[in-house]
Formats: sequence, structure tokens, C-alpha cells
Amino acid sequence: MHRVIGSIAAAVLAFGAAAAELPYNESANASADLQRALAAARADHNDVLLVFGANWCPDCRELDKALNGSSHALISGRFQLVKVDVGRFDKNLDLANQYGNPIRMGIPAVVVLSADNRIVYSSKGGELANARKMGDTGIYDFLSSHVAQAH
Repeated sequence: MHRVIGSIAAAVLAFGAAAAELPYNESANASADLQRALAAARADHNDVLLVFGANWCPDCRELDKALNGSSHALISGRFQLVKVDVGRFDKNLDLANQYGNPIRMGIPAVVVLSADNRIVYSSKGGELANARKMGDTGIYDFLSSHVAQAH
């Protein structure tokens, strides 16, 4: 009996840990998060990096891994990061459309905004939709040549 309870407890903890690792908060208010990030960007004199994606998307999770790993130094201190969950292309579409619909060619997609809410860069062509194949180095190279230089 103790083994069964122990196994169930381990499974619950493992599931909780996996859920905690998902990059997109599916219940977040993306518009409110963006407004907070724009205010912080004005105060800190930096830009906002919007990342559109979804938890079910392996390429989105790969990009998130890179943003927390090798590419972290590129965005840290330079950008306010806002992750926008698009669900199954049925959530936050108004926000995506407000910035030129960068998700039209796939996710993940990124948009760099100035602190005054102007688009500085947008990956409108699905450039990151194959993030798994790009790998950590390819994502880093893309972000450093397109996102980090976009201003």
C-alpha cells in the first residue's frame, strides 16, 4: 500500500514539475502584461520583446529554452520579456493583429517594441517556426542578428 501511495505521490510531483516548466501562462492577461512591460521599458530605457507561442508547440518550448539559456545574455537588461499564449491560434489574436499578425506564418514569433509601443522588428515570415531544427546556436544567431540589433 505504501508503494502505491509513494508511486502516486511521485507521479503527482513529476506532473507538477513538468507543468511548472511550461513557458506560457495560459491564464495570463497578455494585454495587461504588455502594458506593465511597456511602462517598465520606459522607466528602464529599454525595449519590449513579445514572444508569441503556445505550450503545445515544441518549437516554442525550444525558443523558450534558448531564451533562458544561451540567449539569455542577449535579452537580459535590454528587453522586458512578455510571453503571449496564442493557444491553438484562438487566444490573444487581437494582440497579434495589433502588431501585424506575426503568427500568420507560424509560431513562435517575436516582435520587438520600443518603449513607446512602436514595432522595431517582427518575425512575420515564420523565421522561428523551425526552432527545433535551428538548435541553440541557430536561435542565438538569429536573435543576435535580428532582435538584438533591432533599434
